[in-house]
Amino acid sequence: MADVKIRKLSDWVVETLKIRARNAGRSLEEELRLVLTEAAMGPRHEAFDSASTFREELRQKYGELPDSAPDIRLERDRLG
Repeated sequence: MADVKIRKLSDWVVETLKIRARNAGRSLEEELRLVLTEAAMGPRHEAFDSASTFREELRQKYGELPDSAPDIRLERDRLG
């Protein structure tokens, strides 16, 4: 895992995060790890939500689509 040092954070930012961590029963380090992880995961969640919405639109338009995995496995096995 990587270590990160962040300089020149405003005092109020650090204090706010300390309070947030204390209220959640976490250390400041744990809180910062959580905040940064959630920020990094945001785009992934947005992409997943977008894909889920698209899948639902397809299901409404065409009905339930069959699972193609068995056909893909058969073709893969056939080709060796």
